[in-house]
Amino acid sequence: MAVQNGKDLLVKIDMVGDGQFEAVAGLRATRVSFNAESVDVTSLESAGGWRELLAGAGVKSASISGSGIFRDANSDERVRQIFFDGEMPDFQVVIPDFGVVEGPFQVTAIEYAGTHNGEATYEMALASAGQLSFLAL
Repeated sequence: MAVQNGKDLLVKIDMVGDGQFEAVAGLRATRVSFNAESVDVTSLESAGGWRELLAGAGVKSASISGSGIFRDANSDERVRQIFFDGEMPDFQVVIPDFGVVEGPFQVTAIEYAGTHNGEATYEMALASAGQLSFLAL
């Protein structure tokens, strides 16, 4: 994979549940992480005393975090609404030259900050709330 521009990693939200996704406005930095718990099945009979893991077991999860400048755009308003209403709509994460991850996420944190002589900023965190799909680009 060639070097990619960080601004091309996009977080998008299904604004009204119709499958049309809009980029979350004002994001400057975005991070996506995927996790899978392991299930240890090691016993006294494990070869050489090495740990053994159960294939296909454990819980998979994904998290998204982002920070940027507050623009009070439609997507900013939607993120706030999702948080306060406890909704779990579909989001898309576009990872350049890799693929698109899509599925339900819960907004688990949203923070706003600002300084006297600077712009208003925000940070958000999302946790996967169901099965995710992946489409390679």
